[in-house]
Amino acid sequence: MLRSFLIYLSKADWAQRLVTGWKFAWRAASRFVAGNNIQDAIRAVQELNARGINATLDHLGESTSTREEAINAADEVVELLDQIGGSEVRANVSIKLTQIGLALDESLCAQNLERILACAQKYGNFVRIDMEDTPYTDQTIGMFRLMRQKGYDRTGLVVQSYLYRTEKDTRDLLSEGTRFRLVKGAYKEPAEVAFPKKADVNANFDLLTQIMIDAALAAGAPTVSADGRIPPIPALGTHDPKRIEFGKNYAARVGLPKTALEFQMLFGIRRDLQDACLQEGYPVRVYVPYGTHWYPYFMRRLAERPANVWFFVSNFFRK
Repeated sequence: MLRSFLIYLSKADWAQRLVTGWKFAWRAASRFVAGNNIQDAIRAVQELNARGINATLDHLGESTSTREEAINAADEVVELLDQIGGSEVRANVSIKLTQIGLALDESLCAQNLERILACAQKYGNFVRIDMEDTPYTDQTIGMFRLMRQKGYDRTGLVVQSYLYRTEKDTRDLLSEGTRFRLVKGAYKEPAEVAFPKKADVNANFDLLTQIMIDAALAAGAPTVSADGRIPPIPALGTHDPKRIEFGKNYAARVGLPKTALEFQMLFGIRRDLQDACLQEGYPVRVYVPYGTHWYPYFMRRLAERPANVWFFVSNFFRK
């Protein structure tokens, strides 16, 4: 019930106006968001790199409402890739297609995405296309495939274990050489398309982990690149110790090298798990969001764990 309510609030304009007007809200959100601009984000990545951790940077924002906003969002990602290239940090980027125009005009989105991928290609970098809620699943996969057909192979996808369709999508896309971030899913979806029970979501996550590890092994077990920018085929995006242990144990059982399996976690969450995986010899990548449009992202982080809600409430009483 609380999760559903917080996800509703993440999309409610009235709630966004209210919460972002509270001075203490940014203090709470800054636990999960690196800052307002590219310079803040690069500094956060430098600190992660000093610990031996790679990063993926995300300029926050979703569902732009005009062509100008979509073009400006793409401009920001191109600038971000320029800054990563110039600073030589160990980072790639993640993007949401609705931010660069998918909900407005597919051709506009395709133009913006191609511009971003061309820039990534120039720097030898990698772009991860995030998966959003189900109205955009087919469009997102279609756009990814279109770019691959055009020769942009330094890109990958996110898939969500709470969707029934994800097993088939994953098998199909693995046959095309796709590099994945596997997550459980952070949107509110109806029971017709998503597993309503947490146990089923976890079981599907483990199944998808096996499928990805098997495919990575069959493909020669590509490892994370020396500059930390190109991830291996399977990247497990989770803070769930049981899912992490399952991935480690299955990879060890079938003989996948540690450097061919990446663990991805969110900025500001479970540093202990990040360090533990790193010390065991696995690549670790932290998802580093930044920007002024932090409210929807922050609310989804609150929805994921009750402890995050209490963190927010404690800041309310400290304001």
